[in-house]
Amino acid sequence: MDSSSSSSSSLSQQPEFDYLFKLLLIGDSGVGKSSLLLRFTADSFEDLSPTIGVDFKVKMVNIGGKKLKLAIWDTAGQERFRTLTSSYYRGAQGIIMVYDVTRRETFTNLSDIWAKEIDLYSTNQDCIKMLVGNKVDKESERAVTKKEGIEFAREYGCLFLECSAKTKVNVEQCFEELVLKILDTPSLLADASSGAKKNIFKQKPPEADAAASSCC
Repeated sequence: MDSSSSSSSSLSQQPEFDYLFKLLLIGDSGVGKSSLLLRFTADSFEDLSPTIGVDFKVKMVNIGGKKLKLAIWDTAGQERFRTLTSSYYRGAQGIIMVYDVTRRETFTNLSDIWAKEIDLYSTNQDCIKMLVGNKVDKESERAVTKKEGIEFAREYGCLFLECSAKTKVNVEQCFEELVLKILDTPSLLADASSGAKKNIFKQKPPEADAAASSCC
């Protein structure tokens, strides 16, 4: 965001942001959800250990002429954490389903597991879904074609992009396209304005506190 030299009195009269969006990253363990989040929020890349429970990061952005506060929740892919993460679907305006283009089972699990979870737990009927194929930097190891990704996205009504958290390719575009679609969906904006009295940061259950501080 651009810094401003405005006086403190005028700054205090302006809202910190126009909308607060809750975004959720889901998918199998090891597909690069945490790496995508780190690349988008801090523009860095690390080989990260699997997330335990849930973590979230906040990023302020200017997209579509609006000041936006993005609360991006990074969920664990392992089955043993799935009951813990189900509550995090509540109130999400955008859900990013991530798979690894070099591991076919992470793609087939999208329809077998993750799409079913969205149907089961998502509370926003108009929630925007995005399919992301990560790790395109490993093109020689590709096990899922781009055409297959496009066909899945069409079948499930998702936006679609392939990207690489490692090389930065299309990472910002993933979040930007998702947010632009949310901004274009009036029903999702009602609870997202800065005047809404919901505090989505208070959803973190006690058992996730220690995990969030120790994971990526």
